[in-house]
Amino acid sequence: MTDAPRQKLVGRSIARKEDGPLLRGQGLFAADVNFPNQLHMRVVRSTYAHGRIVSVDLSAALAIPGVHAAWVFADVADIPPIDFRLTKIESLKAYRQTILANDRVRYVGDPVAVVFADDPYLAEDAAEQVVVELEELPVILQADGPIGDFRQGLSTEPAIIRKGYGDVDAAFRDAYASVELTLDIGRHSGVPLETRGALGRYVASTDMLEMYGAAKVPHWNRDSIARMLGRAPERVNLFEGHVGGGFGIRGELYPEDVLVCLAALRLGRPVKWIEDRREHLIAANHSRQQTHHVRAAIDADGNILAIDDEFFHDQGGYMRTHAATVPDLAAAMLPGPYRIPAYRAVGHIRLTNKTPGGTYRAPGRYESTFVRERLLDAVAAKVGIDGVEVRRRNLIQQSAMPVTRALETLGTDIVLDSGDYPLLLDKALEGIGWPALQTEQKQRRANGELIGAGVAMFVEKSGLGPFDDVRITVNTSGMVEVVTGAASVGQGVETVVAQICADTLGVRYDAINVIHGQTNRIARGLGAFASRVTVMTGEATRLAAIKLRDRILAIAAELLQSPAADLDIVDGLIVRSGGSAGPSIRLAQIAAALAPGSKLLGDDEPGLSAEASFESRHMTYPYGVHIAVVKLAADTGAVAIERYLVAYDIGKAVNPMLVNGQIVGGVAQGIGGALYEEFAYDDRGEPLSVTFADYLMPTSREVPDVEVIITEDAPSPLNPMGLKGAGEGGANAVGAAIASAIDNALGMPGAITRLPVMPQTIKALLKAKIESGA
Repeated sequence: MTDAPRQKLVGRSIARKEDGPLLRGQGLFAADVNFPNQLHMRVVRSTYAHGRIVSVDLSAALAIPGVHAAWVFADVADIPPIDFRLTKIESLKAYRQTILANDRVRYVGDPVAVVFADDPYLAEDAAEQVVVELEELPVILQADGPIGDFRQGLSTEPAIIRKGYGDVDAAFRDAYASVELTLDIGRHSGVPLETRGALGRYVASTDMLEMYGAAKVPHWNRDSIARMLGRAPERVNLFEGHVGGGFGIRGELYPEDVLVCLAALRLGRPVKWIEDRREHLIAANHSRQQTHHVRAAIDADGNILAIDDEFFHDQGGYMRTHAATVPDLAAAMLPGPYRIPAYRAVGHIRLTNKTPGGTYRAPGRYESTFVRERLLDAVAAKVGIDGVEVRRRNLIQQSAMPVTRALETLGTDIVLDSGDYPLLLDKALEGIGWPALQTEQKQRRANGELIGAGVAMFVEKSGLGPFDDVRITVNTSGMVEVVTGAASVGQGVETVVAQICADTLGVRYDAINVIHGQTNRIARGLGAFASRVTVMTGEATRLAAIKLRDRILAIAAELLQSPAADLDIVDGLIVRSGGSAGPSIRLAQIAAALAPGSKLLGDDEPGLSAEASFESRHMTYPYGVHIAVVKLAADTGAVAIERYLVAYDIGKAVNPMLVNGQIVGGVAQGIGGALYEEFAYDDRGEPLSVTFADYLMPTSREVPDVEVIITEDAPSPLNPMGLKGAGEGGANAVGAAIASAIDNALGMPGAITRLPVMPQTIKALLKAKIESGA
């Protein structure tokens, strides 16, 4: 027989495995999960940003027929605060959030009480009957303002992040010149299509506590819930369904998740909670808000000698699961793709009376890239060169790789593993047609148009370890099941894992089923965050598939009386290598032959399966270039994005279509933070952005067709496939590129110092320019 060579799936834009149920209307989101006799939970939230709890009267709510219970802090005082998952600092522990507020409320939306009723409408009506008496206290709304009291003996500055290397003071002393900026990034966050939701159920017959609606980090959440509720981890299971977007905000452990599990145990009935949109906007994690005072020492040619940054991170009312992750990443990743001989960052974590903060797509990097790239533009203006040239002069060269930064974050040293930053800049400029674009814009400006282009560069991080596990099993019908400890938040994990498994094992893509987010199926897992799944789970899949392939060929060799080296697996059929004639056997037959008692088993367990772990102590570092072209409306101050290009080096793209989708989606969210989205508060701490009428997001009208260039010039040396992640590069540099483009359109270098850039800001800058006669 003669077989054509198999076409590899890795590197091809294969249709997503995840989409079928969603397109057929068969998605199973948290709100779709129901059990007989379930109760519904409604949260009573603080209406004050800061206040002392005088009393909470539950009697009117409890008197309503169909209301089965209502709790305040005293009822859950035995439950410890929610612990940290990442970037733990001991001094932050006293600032963790309890599942219901104790003695004080610290933001509008702080959970004060919960009500449990037969249906969600009754629960909401009963919650409105809960009488909460609060003594309003003064609020802190500015992270860079005076330090206040969190409680007796604790200030509102629980920790300071310090990172750096080199002699910064000497660099400034000896510099040709320096530039200094104060920059602000506004408060915004991810707004998934699906709000948060959770359903707790206790199965008494097996003593098993279950939670449905898990996402992102099911195993960590399982272990945390078990610890908080005094149960063994094996007596708690979390189940992930479909997730309507993650973006860092969805899937962290929140008070409501713990409350439904506790209620299921105590009340003996399933308990469901689904967040409404107002709750999401005031209670789910906020992010981004920072103020930076940054300066750079430079030589006469615009080469950076040192960067010195002091910033204030607005954490909101409590420290949640991410602890110091966002400011730590901001401080660690600010140097970006540039040679920075000396560096110092001091980040003040400040508590304010706003919704607590957490991560949001490219956390810490969206902020620090804006800061760094604004600084590069200021350096260019100082020495009289353009923005492209100042970047080219300061970029790390490919010959210097790998580069050790003498910095660490997320428990790992920062070692830039591979990259050719100048080459990617050249490809981006070629892709946008930079010389022709400059000529076109010059002509349009001569005709009175306010048109401009801006460039921003960045380094991302991905592939956070330390491990991922995978188990692959072939059943007696020949179907392949891959069980992972990863999670899906819509990024395409099933597709990527199936592509890698299919290529390595030698089976059809459509014969593979990928299981994720089910803590009862695999003992441990780290989930989906930090753009880690393709790198960590992908490589673990490859290793498990290699082990299983070797076992299959060894068994087939015995059955076919042929050396294993002469055999191959093609579309689930074991055949002679190279298509030579000879007997063959299907995977299904191998699996059937390994039933209990089979002589083929030897010392092995029954069944056709293999497990593998991939471990890594260092992250991988993809990188990119964003170019924005904008037009300003002089009469309204509106910013229209005419073109947007992202060039991104991913090392190796398992599925280019998925990478493209991740980048485009990230750009859309980055545009929101750059031009539209901001959580605003009045002077009493009352949130003003509690509906989509007030919290503006870009629509398809405001988001241009994003031009994407995916390159594979710098595979990572840290894994055999050369993989890097793609989840956050689309968002990372949007604010920076748009700010630079607006400066260029205004003809005012350094004009944009704050995100989001609102129309009134543009109008004020134009007015100032006219009045100055510039």
